Amino acid sequence: MPVAPDLITDPHDERVADFRDLKAGDRPLGTERGTGPVIVEGVPAVERLLASPYRVRAVFGVPGRVAALDLPAGVAAYEADKWVLSEVIGFRLTRGVLASADRRPPADVDALLAGPDRAAPRRLAVLEALNDAENLGSIARSAVALGVDALLLDPRCADPLYRRSVRVSMGHVLALPFAVLPDWPGGLARLHDAGYLTVALTPAPDAVDLTAVDPRAHPRTAVLLGAEGPGLTPEAQQAARVRARIPMRAGVDSLGVAAAAAVAFATLR
Repeated sequence: MPVAPDLITDPHDERVADFRDLKAGDRPLGTERGTGPVIVEGVPAVERLLASPYRVRAVFGVPGRVAALDLPAGVAAYEADKWVLSEVIGFRLTRGVLASADRRPPADVDALLAGPDRAAPRRLAVLEALNDAENLGSIARSAVALGVDALLLDPRCADPLYRRSVRVSMGHVLALPFAVLPDWPGGLARLHDAGYLTVALTPAPDAVDLTAVDPRAHPRTAVLLGAEGPGLTPEAQQAARVRARIPMRAGVDSLGVAAAAAVAFATLR
C-alpha cells in the first residue's frame, strides 16, 4: 500500500532536518568524514538506495513523487511544494525527490581484498587525491557499469558518499564497496600480496600501451587513477607494477580522469 506523505509547510520543521542547507554539508574528507546522513537525489537514485544495504531514514519531495515510490514500512515520508522544498534544502531541486540514509563505514581493507567467502573482487579502482566529488561519482558510475567491484581511496580523496558524488553516480555508488588505504602509496603492497596487478594510468610516452595489458592473464587487476590535472604522483606510479597509457591521436595529451577511468575499465574488463 503506498505511503501517504506528511505535508511540510514550515521550512524550519525539524522532521526534515536531514535535508536542511544541503550545500553546507559537503565537507572535505579529512575534516568531517563519515558525518551526517547520506543524501540521494532523484527518483532513479532513490530507487537504487531502496535496493541498497543503506538504511533509509526519510524521503522528502514535491507532491506525487514521494507517493509513487515503493517505500518500506518505517520510512518517514514528507512532501512540500517546490518553494518550501527549495527553502529547506538551500537550492532549487529539479529532480523532485530526495532521501536520507544512515552512513555505512568504509570496509576494512583486508576484508575487502579477501571478499565474501574468500572470493576477492576481480577488479578494483584505486584513487589518489581525487578530491572532486563529481569526478568520483562519475568514476563510480562507470565502475559499476564496466565490471569494477570496489573502490580503494587514499586519505586525500573525496568522500564517495558526498551528496554530489552520489548524485553524479545516479546512486550507483551505493552498490560499490569502498575502503581507505591509509598508508599511501606503501599500502599498495597489500594489493600485490593479495595477487593484484596494479596498473597506473599516465599519459607518459614511456608507459606501455594499455591495450597490451591482457586482463585474461591477470585474474585480479587494480587500476590506479590520480586527480584531474596533476594525475598520479611519481611515488604512486613507482609503487605500481605497470605504468600504462591510453593510446590517443597525436596532439591530445590526456583525457579527463572520469573519461580515462571508463576507457581503462572497459579495456581491462
